[in-house]
Amino acid sequence: MFHEAGFWVAVSFVLFFVLVGKKLWTPIAAVLDSRAELIRRELDEAARLRREAEQMLEDATREREQALAEARSMVEQSRKQAEDMAAKARAEAEAAVQRHEQMARDRISAVERAALKEVRQLAIDAAVDAAHAIIPQTLDDKAASALVDQALAGLPAAMARQAA
Repeated sequence: MFHEAGFWVAVSFVLFFVLVGKKLWTPIAAVLDSRAELIRRELDEAARLRREAEQMLEDATREREQALAEARSMVEQSRKQAEDMAAKARAEAEAAVQRHEQMARDRISAVERAALKEVRQLAIDAAVDAAHAIIPQTLDDKAASALVDQALAGLPAAMARQAA
């Protein structure tokens, strides 16, 4: 065993690490510790950034939902306003049509009254003309005088009837 080269290589390897290992191990451990600390900090930063991103996503989602709700509300209000305006316009149009119809009826009624008055006047004129032509032929002076007296006597009663 002491005469073999492999044994001495193993012993020299162990002695090398015992004597030099502590000096090598400290910087290697420090490098590894600093690398581990750097990785830990990067992981913490990544976790923090992820939480912030999730919070931003939640905020954006909430804002989007609020905007959608406001848009729906605005659309509904606009639809109601349009329906109200259409109903109002319809009512105004119907009222205008009714006013025009009433005005037309009033004009027709006025024209009818004027025509009736004109026809009555023409009938009266024709009756008077006929009476002027017939009365002198059929009525003598004595009968005419009696008719005039009778008409004058009935005048107050006729006036009272017409006034009532």
